Amino acid sequence: MNILIIDNDESLRYMLTEFCNHAGWQSNTAVNGREGVELFQQENFDIILVDYHMPEMDGLQTVKEIRKQNQQVPILVLTVDERQEIADRFLEEGATDFALKPVKAPDLISRIQLHVKLANMRSVHEESEEIYSAKGISKNTLSIIAEHLKKEEEPASVDVVSKEIGLAYPTVYRYLMHLLEEGQVKQVISHQKIGRPKKLYKWYTK
Repeated sequence: MNILIIDNDESLRYMLTEFCNHAGWQSNTAVNGREGVELFQQENFDIILVDYHMPEMDGLQTVKEIRKQNQQVPILVLTVDERQEIADRFLEEGATDFALKPVKAPDLISRIQLHVKLANMRSVHEESEEIYSAKGISKNTLSIIAEHLKKEEEPASVDVVSKEIGLAYPTVYRYLMHLLEEGQVKQVISHQKIGRPKKLYKWYTK
């Protein structure tokens, strides 16, 4: 994990760096918001720790600038100010969470772990949504077809599934091909007494 620490207090930068070292994480530091934004543009970070009160560019402006470039990276604000209006302003600009000073190692480490985990989950979810969108697959329709197949004990043809759930034949066929490709559905060949063998589909259970 790589962490960006933005704080004008040298002793706090050192302490936060030691926290990261203790947890086995890499870190980089900036003495003000402007330097922090420049570092963020040059390197990939998993989470950002940013102080509120800093010269040149305060924490609020820093959060705002980083959010212009990246909407996903967790930003944890370090502050002694407990006023709700300050918290609201930070949240409006895109801050993820707050840690009150003096910072305690167990609290900070657990917050970092939580927010990086949540960010990774969101990233995986968005990638999954992009894949579905690219294939023209609706999760809702996919769920309807999957649930229908799970309830059926016997394999069924595309036209039977189409009639039973009320969706068009081409739609059902496309979704069954997707499920077949994903290994969630298996194809069964039914040999008819007359005519060509018929392809049937059944939910795959090991």
